[in-house]
Amino acid sequence: MTPAPAPPLADALARGPLVLDGGLSNQLVAQGCDLSDALWSARLLADDPGQIRAAHAAYARAGAQVLITASYQATFEGFARRGIGREKAAALLRSSVALARAAGGEEGPRPWVAASVGPYGAMLADGSEYRGRYGLSVAELERFHRPRVETLAAAAPDVLALETVPDMDEAEALLRAAAPCGVPVWLSYSVAGEHTRAGQPLRDAFALAAGNDQVIAVGVNCCEPADADRAVALAAAATGKPVVVYSNSGEEWDARARAWRGRPTFDPARVAGWRSAGARLVGGCCRVGPDRIAELARVLRP
Repeated sequence: MTPAPAPPLADALARGPLVLDGGLSNQLVAQGCDLSDALWSARLLADDPGQIRAAHAAYARAGAQVLITASYQATFEGFARRGIGREKAAALLRSSVALARAAGGEEGPRPWVAASVGPYGAMLADGSEYRGRYGLSVAELERFHRPRVETLAAAAPDVLALETVPDMDEAEALLRAAAPCGVPVWLSYSVAGEHTRAGQPLRDAFALAAGNDQVIAVGVNCCEPADADRAVALAAAATGKPVVVYSNSGEEWDARARAWRGRPTFDPARVAGWRSAGARLVGGCCRVGPDRIAELARVLRP
């Protein structure tokens, strides 16, 4: 039997919290995929889309109600460096939405699909998405983001995930690029303490979304779990909107050794505090896999 159409995501958020998926890249690695290419997980859109669908399905089985597409590092510029032309690149971007949609439809209620729009720095593949301040104006960043936003929006996702945004300039550019597309968005910053990665106060950064009806949630991702604790309350207070939060495992990436260090501090027990502070979309980012999402789902949806 075909799953019934899901209501608009904004309506669902008004009724209660929803479970996001976890880190797509760590699940793909667990499936045996090589992500050493500069395109990262986006390479598999062209080379092995079945692996992406399988990763989405793993999160759906774990209880994720919202699946984020494999388009975070997928850009026209990045594909061009691999010799993939613009028409083919657009088809691959659209396929990221279709793969998530198909994986979620295998059994049970149909999850919502969030089309990932990563920051400019993700295209550079040099870690600058965790610094921001690329030396580009808001207008230049808007011109970079607009074609990809338009292509993903045309694939009819339930929401555009403007995610891992390191500074306010890029947030403004992304909101401008998304404004004409008519698809709801969430805006999610990568943060350090109570500041964006570029150093702006989070209260000011979140306030960019206040009064913007296209933005159905605002919050943080790809950060330390402890940083998310305070950010949830700040996002709710600054915007009055539902909060989206999906932190990393808490381990640290050693770029020289190309390995994760330390102990994970992601704990589904934090969800109660996030929920009471205004979180309505809750999941995990880097190194948070299906097992952890299943635990989170049990806490969030007892």
